[in-house]
Amino acid sequence: MRMIKNGVGREIPEYLEHIGKLVPYENAFSIMPEGNKVGSKLKRQLPHKSKLISSIKEAIKACGLKDGMTISFHHHLRNGDYIINMVMDAIASLGIKDLKLAPSSLNPCHAPLIEHIKNGVITSIETSGIREPLGTAISQGILPNPVVIRSHGGRARAIESGELKIDVAFLGVPCCDEYGNANGFYGKSAFGSLGYALVDAKYADKVVLITDNLVDYPCLPASINQSQVDYVVKVGSIGDPKGIVSGAIRFTKNPRDILIAENAVKAIEASGYFKNGFSYQTGAAGASLAVTQFLREKMINQNIKGSFALGGITSQIVQLLEEGLFKGIFDTQCFDLDAVRSIGQNPKHFEIDAATYASPFNAGCIANYLDIVMLGAMEIDTDFNVNVISGSDGIISQAAGGHQDTAAGAKMSVVLAPLIRARIPIIVDKVTTVVTPGETVDVIVTDYGIAVNPRRQDLIDRFKEAKLKLYDIEELKEIAEKITGTPERIKFKDKIIGVVQYRDGSVIDVLREVDDA
Repeated sequence: MRMIKNGVGREIPEYLEHIGKLVPYENAFSIMPEGNKVGSKLKRQLPHKSKLISSIKEAIKACGLKDGMTISFHHHLRNGDYIINMVMDAIASLGIKDLKLAPSSLNPCHAPLIEHIKNGVITSIETSGIREPLGTAISQGILPNPVVIRSHGGRARAIESGELKIDVAFLGVPCCDEYGNANGFYGKSAFGSLGYALVDAKYADKVVLITDNLVDYPCLPASINQSQVDYVVKVGSIGDPKGIVSGAIRFTKNPRDILIAENAVKAIEASGYFKNGFSYQTGAAGASLAVTQFLREKMINQNIKGSFALGGITSQIVQLLEEGLFKGIFDTQCFDLDAVRSIGQNPKHFEIDAATYASPFNAGCIANYLDIVMLGAMEIDTDFNVNVISGSDGIISQAAGGHQDTAAGAKMSVVLAPLIRARIPIIVDKVTTVVTPGETVDVIVTDYGIAVNPRRQDLIDRFKEAKLKLYDIEELKEIAEKITGTPERIKFKDKIIGVVQYRDGSVIDVLREVDDA
């Protein structure tokens, strides 16, 4: 296997079985798109013919699903999702094998997929995130073909370009009529924005909507419209919306998180971007939520009004909108039930699809218009490369999400992380897996201090003028290692079990099978 060193110094194979020729990552904006967007198949629906079908199994048959095809799902119900497991069980009962699973992300509730991999029903996975225990199984080599990890924007790009061709999309919707108009705003399982599902509905050859809330025609507003939908199935429940408040989403009283947030807000204030009309995105972990809380106080005290907030939306962002501190919200995913309520009521809380959010290959995704983004990290290296998918043990356990996309698009990308997590230093010589390249990472904020990418001398000057305490990233690494010692390097086998694409489709890193010995 001939290897090529890519733009972040990782060895990438020229060719990988079951994936094909790989394009190595060069830099964040090296690839120019070619060609046109693809489309779904032309369809015909006879007048006044209902699309309702009796069961998921009958819908699978009606779609003509066969061995070797590609199926997709969305993850808006996060760890409360029932759809993927229901559909995969039905597929397995029909004896269909060798499927490519292409969901927008996978959560702990999807552990039953391990048996479907063992039984040959699933042989490939392409997604944004894989959490445990499925991530552990894949890291140990259970999947026959290499997994492909893409960012949210990268997934939308792959679908629109035809790189990821979806044969059948099975999409859970909390509110739907019998002709296929649907939204995520209303019903017992309401989860808000359908942002990731919208791309699948537009480009899949067959679209099956699965709902537990069938309403009279027309279901309005229609996020997914009837012209895209082939079949509708009613089930008892599509999931538990309480599960969307899970995983990375957590509120904090942790003094360490508070300190990180305070340092981050100081950096935002000193950046030159904190002014009327600024735009903002943050994550949903403890420190990120605290940043938004502190930023609100600064906006009120300094009479600063923002332009828009973006991304996965929480109650803190909703509060900023309702208090008039932001003009609008662009929402791809609701991260709590307050956000679900808001998007169903407030026209300034606006649903967008994943391509509009973050695809690099359109006339201008909204991520490109961001001023400030708060991001997380599992590891950061001294070149500012960030790992957000694998832990200190090398196991795939998290998601690429919109990390690459917003880091590239924002004027200032800020990574929030404790200097030490579970007695392990977060800043290392080389991250286990490069997901976001250091050239797009501007500021690292820890509980011990702030490091700025040397590429951003403008920020260094502003922060020094504001008398912020700055460290070289190597200094932060040394502080951590004096406390914890230098961690042993993770051992991997030679087998490549996956690739991590950059948002433009080039390969930024490979994933290898963990060595349990």
